[in-house]
Amino acid sequence: MAKKYHILIVDDEESITFLLQTEFEEFSEYEVDTALNGTEAINLIQSKPYDVALLDIKMPRVGGLEVLKFINEHSPATQVIMLTNVIDVKTAVETVKLGAYDFVSKPYDRDQLLVTVRRALERRQLVIEKEMMARELNRLGGRVEIIGQSKPFREVMEHTKKVAASDAFVLIEGPSGTGKELVAHLIHQESPLKDRPFVAVNCASIPDQLLESELFGHEKGSFTNAYNTKQGLVEVAHGGTLFLDEVGDISPVTQPKLLRFLETGEFRRVGGTTSMKVEVRVVSATNKNLQNEVRAGKFREDLLYRLNVVSIRLPSLKERKEDIPQLVEYFLSRKSKSNPKKITPEALNVLKQYDWPGNVRELEHVIEGATVICQNDTIEPSDLWINAALSASSRSSGSVQAPVDSRNNGSAELISLEELEKIHIEKVLRYNRWNRLKTAEMLGITPKTLYLKIKRYGLKTRNPEEE
Repeated sequence: MAKKYHILIVDDEESITFLLQTEFEEFSEYEVDTALNGTEAINLIQSKPYDVALLDIKMPRVGGLEVLKFINEHSPATQVIMLTNVIDVKTAVETVKLGAYDFVSKPYDRDQLLVTVRRALERRQLVIEKEMMARELNRLGGRVEIIGQSKPFREVMEHTKKVAASDAFVLIEGPSGTGKELVAHLIHQESPLKDRPFVAVNCASIPDQLLESELFGHEKGSFTNAYNTKQGLVEVAHGGTLFLDEVGDISPVTQPKLLRFLETGEFRRVGGTTSMKVEVRVVSATNKNLQNEVRAGKFREDLLYRLNVVSIRLPSLKERKEDIPQLVEYFLSRKSKSNPKKITPEALNVLKQYDWPGNVRELEHVIEGATVICQNDTIEPSDLWINAALSASSRSSGSVQAPVDSRNNGSAELISLEELEKIHIEKVLRYNRWNRLKTAEMLGITPKTLYLKIKRYGLKTRNPEEE
């Protein structure tokens, strides 16, 4: 699915717009719309996003400056090139100060104009990448490699690469911590859209009342504190891939709006009255059984069918334990760069015998903790800390034993799964000095879920100085 760049040409001389449109459409990557006045241009900009707009400065009634200001407020990623007569160069320079990317004098040189447009497209890409960089770094934490050679994992990767070549919507299913977002990145990188934006939205981390605004944007004054118009992430992802993580957590109120967007590509900003249209490939992920959610009335059946054109199920780490040594080596190389560490066969054996309910993410945090606890360059079983079960196994001869309450002087009294969870959450909270965001990430749950568990188990937030 080759994506085209959308160009808007605005000039009150019909001969110029016709000539420019003809010249641009000689190249297959451009799709061109034209407008003969500023009012018509503003109506088009409200209907869909443009990569580049070429604006004549002087037009009757609504001139190029007014259109430029409208674009800056309502579609800031659009790059504007001003078309000007030689006598208007001074005015054109002023437009650059107002936010235009560049200006081209009439009569224009065709090759110069094409080069300017291509540079404007490059700048637009940089603007989008800069806008998304902080989000990407926070989400991925630099994790970009997919590790594994086991048979079930290889089969999934082969299927993923085949799926990536199409433009079909993809639903990635699997337990928390299995690497669903990394697979979404792989789909994007192996697709024809790899040079276009990849935009990720964690639907579980955004409150219900804000998710619609985050996805579709909002108009100035549409709600309290909406001081400016904001583009939605679907606009930022235009021409690329939109990744909806934890899609099963989207509220029933937002689900119909998402379904309409998926079916038509059309949406309205919150508080807006004009429909806009974008082209994106949607990849979604969930750790829930959406069929069960449908039966429980929590998820729309038609939305599930629209998302699940092609499905990919990621195996848990328990299903591919033969990948643990390779994963451990990878995490050690990342977590102990300044002071490289190795792991003993006994410690590796402990890791192989554990069932890893938190999957690869849990293994990563265990290795990170071991590099901190380890006093020399070799990780021993006693350096492995994760929960009561693994602590017990690391103290034993290498076999995973029944969970014990490690707070009772190491007694081997069996405890309930609920009590074990309480102990584990409290330990992780202590490890992170009661930082709930870090703890939720380490546990592989949302901050909201962690908060509810803290309330449920009566865990008291403590001053870090007391730890």
